[in-house]
Amino acid sequence: MTARQDSVREALAAEGTFLSAQDLYARLRSAGHRIGLTTVYRALAVMAEDGAIDVRSAADGQHVYRACGSAEHHHHLLCRSCGKTVEVAGPAVERWAEAIGREHNFTDVTHTVEVSGTCPDCAADPTSS
Repeated sequence: MTARQDSVREALAAEGTFLSAQDLYARLRSAGHRIGLTTVYRALAVMAEDGAIDVRSAADGQHVYRACGSAEHHHHLLCRSCGKTVEVAGPAVERWAEAIGREHNFTDVTHTVEVSGTCPDCAADPTSS
């Protein structure tokens, strides 16, 4: 990785939450980094392909990114109020996806599962909704 790509990785890891490329770019620039938006997108693409970051589609259809806490395949439990994300294993989902693939003679089956709800902190705070 180049120094600029490394700064993208470090900034994303420091946030601990999902961010758009534009939000990450703005944070890097405000912190004094001389980096272009294209470089941010390229770094995110490389890290996503390597499995170093999680990528998901936000409600508005935009991709958002987060430093991955696990090198293993996992899914996410997301709070609809605050955006808190918990990485979870899903062995039943893994077996189901493999079975569906076999049933229809598909190979190299992949999947993405995202479960959302309200975290305990937001559920306890009546002003969070």
